Amino acid sequence: MQIISARRPAGIKLVRLALTCGIAFGAMASVEALAQQPLGEEESESIVVTGSRPIAESEAAALDIQKNSDSLVAVAASDSVGRLPDQNIAQAASRLPGISVERDQGQARYINLRGAPKSWTTLSFDGINVVSPEGRDARFDSIPSAIAGKIIVSKAVTPDMPGETVAGNVNVVTRSAFDYSGFHLAGKGGLGFAELGDRKEYEGSAVISNRFDTGIGEFGVLLAGSYYERNMITDNFEIDREQVARDARPGNATRFWAHEVENKLYRLTRKNWSVSGRLDWKPDEQNMISLRSVYTIFTDDEARDNYRFDLDDRESDLSNSSAACTTNTVNTTSNYADICSGNTPEKGTVYGVDIRQRSTLRAFRQSIFTNTLAGDHEFGDGAWKLSWVGNYTESKDDRSVTGEATWDSPSTRTLRPTVSYDFTNPNQSLIILNRTLQQSNPTRYLAGAAVTSADDFTKPLSSFTVLDAVDTTKAYTGRVVLSRELEHATLKAGVQYDRRNKIANENNIVLNTAAQFAAVGLPTNYADFSQNTPFMGELPMGYTFHYFDRDKMRAASAKAQDLYAFVPVSGNNYNVREEVFAGFLMGTFRYDWGSVVGGVRVEHIKNEGRAIATIGGVNGLQVAQASQTLAFPSMHINYNVDDTKKLRLSFNSGAARADYDQLRPNVVINDTNEAISGGNPAIRPERAYGVDAYFEWYMRPQGYLMIGTFYKKIEDVLYTSARRFNSGALNSNGIDRSNYIFSGLVNGGSGRIYGLEAAAQLQLEPWTENLGLPDFLGGFGVSANITLNNSKVDIAGRKMRLPGTSDFVYNLGGYYEKYGLSLRLQYQNRSKWLDTVGATGDGGDTYWASDDELDFSARYAITKNFEIYFDASNLLNNPGRRFADPASLLTASGTPTKSITSQTMEWERFGRRYTGGFRFNF
Repeated sequence: MQIISARRPAGIKLVRLALTCGIAFGAMASVEALAQQPLGEEESESIVVTGSRPIAESEAAALDIQKNSDSLVAVAASDSVGRLPDQNIAQAASRLPGISVERDQGQARYINLRGAPKSWTTLSFDGINVVSPEGRDARFDSIPSAIAGKIIVSKAVTPDMPGETVAGNVNVVTRSAFDYSGFHLAGKGGLGFAELGDRKEYEGSAVISNRFDTGIGEFGVLLAGSYYERNMITDNFEIDREQVARDARPGNATRFWAHEVENKLYRLTRKNWSVSGRLDWKPDEQNMISLRSVYTIFTDDEARDNYRFDLDDRESDLSNSSAACTTNTVNTTSNYADICSGNTPEKGTVYGVDIRQRSTLRAFRQSIFTNTLAGDHEFGDGAWKLSWVGNYTESKDDRSVTGEATWDSPSTRTLRPTVSYDFTNPNQSLIILNRTLQQSNPTRYLAGAAVTSADDFTKPLSSFTVLDAVDTTKAYTGRVVLSRELEHATLKAGVQYDRRNKIANENNIVLNTAAQFAAVGLPTNYADFSQNTPFMGELPMGYTFHYFDRDKMRAASAKAQDLYAFVPVSGNNYNVREEVFAGFLMGTFRYDWGSVVGGVRVEHIKNEGRAIATIGGVNGLQVAQASQTLAFPSMHINYNVDDTKKLRLSFNSGAARADYDQLRPNVVINDTNEAISGGNPAIRPERAYGVDAYFEWYMRPQGYLMIGTFYKKIEDVLYTSARRFNSGALNSNGIDRSNYIFSGLVNGGSGRIYGLEAAAQLQLEPWTENLGLPDFLGGFGVSANITLNNSKVDIAGRKMRLPGTSDFVYNLGGYYEKYGLSLRLQYQNRSKWLDTVGATGDGGDTYWASDDELDFSARYAITKNFEIYFDASNLLNNPGRRFADPASLLTASGTPTKSITSQTMEWERFGRRYTGGFRFNF
């Protein structure tokens, strides 16, 4: 239940107008009760409202916060019973103007503000920046929306916010017992299923709170918990491409061959759960002390069957002749990258292909444990205010692998498959398998009988690995802010200290001999390690396979840990420490026409990284240190055109710093993803200076319109450069890493990003009477927003878009709320965005294709305390697609692009999801 104070004009007819306006706040008050009370033109009354209009309630509460803010914000607020509509914070925030998300396995994970890179978005709990388990790229899928009373997204930063906030900050405001008038109990429970693989989902949450009047003041106690489990199947294929040095025939500059084709077939169980508590003490109206704790856990138990076909295994056999092909050529090679055999990059046949298969059982776990002690105090009749905060946060990223078995084809080519590939459809990777036959005089290879199962080919076990890998980040924050209230101004001064320490600790057990396999009970024949379960996905692959047996994997892992000791993976371990000493001065000056907020923040940053690096074949401790002092000025002008219209102008600045693992003085090897990444301790932060101009109209009796433009100048652009490693320097334990993708963070030149943003929220309810429409039509409402971007930066001597940015982002939503029924249909779309910058010899710059999602939700309030709900997600079931743009490199080198088109590198589909259940509120 929520109490809203409203000023009511005289007259029974105007009472109804007040009520229809009040529906924006969820008002369903009794007309009769109000009509019995005396009315006055300037009389204020308390209207008791209930949660029968959850969408309207949350929109109205959000707009009220937004309108009264002295800087540019967007808000997602809970409805009158404290509910946000989505499972995690990323999904809940994605409905707001200018916000898009990046997904993992179909689940919203990262937040992009106004199309900008995800590294420009910071995460806060109750105003304290929190380090995500992964680092600076804040993950929002591990934070259940159940812990939040509202989400405030600041798009134009102020001096009291950390300087690493470039595009904006997502502040998760936790709920307090003082949000409610007394005892409060609410929760939900639900069941669902994922269409792909017919997998089950479970969800539940509860919050209980109360207020207690004591002799030493009032206490508020709140406890909350949530649980969400999602079982799923994922269809996936990946194609890695390259320019082949030995392909010297005419036209080679425009050919990018698939050197490896793979299917990653996932069986997943993901769980989110959280517990949180808050104790607030108000000894009097001038003082409040709060103790808050939030513990969130995200687990990802993943069984991945990875079938990889190494097409370029015999690349060295290819002729490097630059002459045009002659007719009737008799080919004696594997045919890889050989146009003389009739092959093209999109369609062809390769003989004697190595199958490099991996069976991987992961047990990933990410957690955030954040604890805050805070106080707010007023002195001198409220003229002076002091606020202080102490916070300790521990984030863990557990990347452990229960077990990974690697199976490889023998060297005898007739025991390997002949692979016919067809990539002409960008949404399909078709692989047809045949036996390989050898013919003499001259020696050549032919396709034999068709084979439908990849497991019919011999693939002896070559290695078994158990990985124990945990990254731990410990963060300490202390902040003190003193403010002085003047007649028309508020002056603030504050200091803040942050210390963050990230330690990567990785150890493994690697077995690669027949005796070791026998000791842990591992069969060398894959048929004895698999199970006879049919393929649970829908991807047309051209072959079948058998899933590995998870129980046998766990048993082998447990035995390996009993018999063998973990060995540190020194090349992947590091310790990076960051200290930030900050101070700020700011003032808020209020005038008849609005307000001005201005000031400056100064930060001194010290970094130190320690790691074991291999130089000249010798391992040694490497220590790298750096320090820098940065100033971040900002100013915000809020002009009230009238009491419903606002014009906002702002100037702001920020610096996106490299992530902690990117500051390490060593390299990290990921054998599962065949990736090598290197640190760069000398990397400079990416500086940004921006201006914003926005017009907002809070319409009467209800509605919201906004249009704005923004511009940011960028210096020392951060981007990831990816290329093939092409070296055996990191080969070990029988693992060839020369074909792994090496990526590292580097600084580019300068650039800019600018764009336009617009939003609208309208309900029909206040207009039905004037338009002569039936009452039931008043339940309809719409929300829409769009962001248009244009970016250009200087990277590696090329002008290109800013990595991670989309040219446009938009959200469209329609809903109906009336008679206890609440329906919503929401569509989200973002255009393609640059993922990595390509290097010569690879397939070009890589992009993620346009991403869209259509969701539907329904609620019906059976009573004021009990409702049922139904949610349907990912209704369009469109795939996620990453592709390479070969033309990007050809254009950079001055070579004509001809008719080069994009080439799919990764493709995934996740299926639709449906959930239903009940909610209660007391």
